[in-house]
Amino acid sequence: MSIKFMVIASFMVIGIFCDPEPSTYKVPLPYGVQLKYVEIPHCAKNTTKSWCLEDNEYPQHEVQHALDHHYQAVVNFYKDKLAITEKSVDGLDKLNDEVYLCPSSTNYIRPLRAINVGGNWRTIINNVESYGVKYTQTARIEECEVVVGNTCPLVPSCYESKCVQKNIFRRFLVYNPQDYTFPFAIEKFKLPGSCGCVVGAFRL
Repeated sequence: MSIKFMVIASFMVIGIFCDPEPSTYKVPLPYGVQLKYVEIPHCAKNTTKSWCLEDNEYPQHEVQHALDHHYQAVVNFYKDKLAITEKSVDGLDKLNDEVYLCPSSTNYIRPLRAINVGGNWRTIINNVESYGVKYTQTARIEECEVVVGNTCPLVPSCYESKCVQKNIFRRFLVYNPQDYTFPFAIEKFKLPGSCGCVVGAFRL
């Protein structure tokens, strides 16, 4: 075997082990850098709302693997969020005696995807279990059952009135696969909170 042939063969072997596969190799982000979300999930095509309750492409296994890997940090994160959320809804039972001037529907939802206050779709941690901890995040929503802007049905016609959709801000634990250091965060989301009635001046 000639020396020239041995040199060429050596370079070929080195190339096989050193060259990354273009289709699978990903350059890691610098520490602390987080990519902006631009992707719209497929489930958004089937709803006019800012959230998805069903998602065939929900990354269940990826989320569970990340939860397992960052177990202690995420558990503390999750417990803090639950404690703050619990405090923020104290006294809701006092609303039982209120009269609703505009018809509405109330639901309790567990979204899998939703648009945050920045206008970006996020993956919300829901119905995923890690080391015996079941991660669920439920939100109460109330939506107007009348066209927003119509007069309030129970207000006398001698008053100007209109039904308005009021919103609340809810905090969710989200999964961000673009963050290689810690792919979890708590972000704010705007959801329909109540259907109100705005009453104006008396008119003849």
